[in-house]
Amino acid sequence: MLFGKEHVKRYQETDGEVGHEWEKGTTTLILTTTGRKSGEQRSTPLIYRPYGDDVLVVASKGGSDSPPLWYLNIQADPEVHVQVKGDRYTARARTATPEEKPEMWRRMAEVWPDYDEYQTKTDREIPVVVLERV
Repeated sequence: MLFGKEHVKRYQETDGEVGHEWEKGTTTLILTTTGRKSGEQRSTPLIYRPYGDDVLVVASKGGSDSPPLWYLNIQADPEVHVQVKGDRYTARARTATPEEKPEMWRRMAEVWPDYDEYQTKTDREIPVVVLERV
């Protein structure tokens, strides 16, 4: 199973031939954010699900009490780059509204049921992030 930097490298080299299909039958994309402190590009493999014209990801960090660094980065700069297989594009990242979140969370938990367990591990409300192609 691929993870971390090796996952990103193989995914990018193969246009997702290696790395798009992941654990338990789910799929991943590569999200590239701008580091809020370093200003450097940071790429992270994330489980995703298409949602209309948008794409959803979850800022779970496995149920940690602190959010993943990529989520802090999008709060500082919501312009991101997304790669789904060979499709690379710029997107605007935003946190799902309280009205949107229940349906979006349900859709994400269908592809990765562990999200429900992660939420029970922390008092932090785990956000669903909407990636809107620009």
